[in-house]
Amino acid sequence: MRLPHPAVATWADQLDFRESAGWKLLSAAPWVAAFLRAEFTSAAPRVALEAFHASLDTFLKQLRADSPEVPLNDAWRAAQYADSWVKAGFLARPLVDGFFVYEPTAHTARVLRFLDSVAGSGTNLNSSRLSALLSSLESLAHETDPDPEARIRQLESEIADRRARLDALRSGEAPAMLSDDGAVAAARSILDLAANLPADFKRMRDGVQEMLHGIRQEIMESSVSKGVAVGQVLEGDRQLRSTPEGETFRGFTDFLNDPAQQARFREAVTEVLARGFVDDLTAGERHTIANMLRELRRQATEVHATYGKLSESLHAYVQSDELRESEQLRRAIRAAELATAASPALRPRTPVAPLSLYEPHFATLADLGIFDPAEHVAPPKLADPPPLSAADIHRTPITPGADTGVLRAAVVHALESRTTAAPAGGGRSVTLGEVFETLEPQHRHLNSVRYLIELARITDAAALDTTDFQAVDIRQVDGSERTAYLPRVTYAPEFAAAHGTAATRTEETA
Repeated sequence: MRLPHPAVATWADQLDFRESAGWKLLSAAPWVAAFLRAEFTSAAPRVALEAFHASLDTFLKQLRADSPEVPLNDAWRAAQYADSWVKAGFLARPLVDGFFVYEPTAHTARVLRFLDSVAGSGTNLNSSRLSALLSSLESLAHETDPDPEARIRQLESEIADRRARLDALRSGEAPAMLSDDGAVAAARSILDLAANLPADFKRMRDGVQEMLHGIRQEIMESSVSKGVAVGQVLEGDRQLRSTPEGETFRGFTDFLNDPAQQARFREAVTEVLARGFVDDLTAGERHTIANMLRELRRQATEVHATYGKLSESLHAYVQSDELRESEQLRRAIRAAELATAASPALRPRTPVAPLSLYEPHFATLADLGIFDPAEHVAPPKLADPPPLSAADIHRTPITPGADTGVLRAAVVHALESRTTAAPAGGGRSVTLGEVFETLEPQHRHLNSVRYLIELARITDAAALDTTDFQAVDIRQVDGSERTAYLPRVTYAPEFAAAHGTAATRTEETA
């Protein structure tokens, strides 16, 4: 027997890939991939429809002016190009919160990730990745070792190593720390690992949507019974969850259902962002680390929402009038068939030619698999679902948004109080820290600090001194406090004149 060459399987995969949107994107004009790489980043995985069209129009104008040799359709604007990319499978255009947005499909996300890796000047091989590789390999060897004595020896070795580290720290020895370059490389390795998760979630979501559309189409085109439709949904879900993307989604769902792991994750992110090496990361990388959990939760929520639509569609079909009408029609047809067969008006028919019936010669009746209804045993009933109450619902606390009206009013009130209390000719400006101290406890969080800094940036009646710093105590979601050191922000009395009307209106409304 001739064994197939290993290239046969990869050749089949290559043929499938040639039909995908990823191959079409790689085969398209280079400026298309360049624009998509610049537009969709880890900090902006989605772009509003109007903003996307405006950015694409600007880019097309620059291409036509600076690179006339690039083949472009002069009759097409940004909307036409965007529509063609949606049809080609490069982009998806979902409706989010009542507004259309653009986002890369799973194939496009993987292609853009590939282009970022081959176009960049850096390398993915560093000491952090080698250490993670060694740790993962040792963990795999330990968890698959069937010898309990070997596991005990390894655990005792780890305990002894950790105790030695504890003794060294207690004796006053300085802890061994990563250099800033090593820490930056480790952080980028984590970002590279997290960058692969959105594509897995999108493929999981697209798979559920394809299953939903397939079930709807089959229901509309054929008389699928209720049991068959439910069976198809369950089988499609089982196959989808057995894929690598399904395993990733299931693992992240288990993570979301564990509040302790989420608290550890947030604490680790907070500690990392407080380290000095974070200043060597780009603003986009810092934003990705800070919002990593929120972005993953958003993508997981989309998958759950698609599952909800699938369940609603199936439930609506089962309860629809079409199902009841089709069942009534089948009963009527069956009754008509029985009445016709039992009618005395029909005379026996004489065959024109004799029929020769052929049947196999059975050696035993066991081959027939005859079913005896008397031997049927009903399956046991399913166990009752566990009782759940409102106490079982665990909500993840998040930092509230900044109350812009309250913060503007606080700045105005602080300026007015300083103007009233200051002697003639004295300083009448207030700092961000002084304004922050006048806020109620529920407003003393990080988002309020961000808005006060942004308010100073967009107004002419404020100054930012980067040579001096001020300490501000902010409250976190767990009730603890942290001290933030900010450049000194000063609001001038002109701010009260410009924003006094808005602050007064906010105060009257409150």
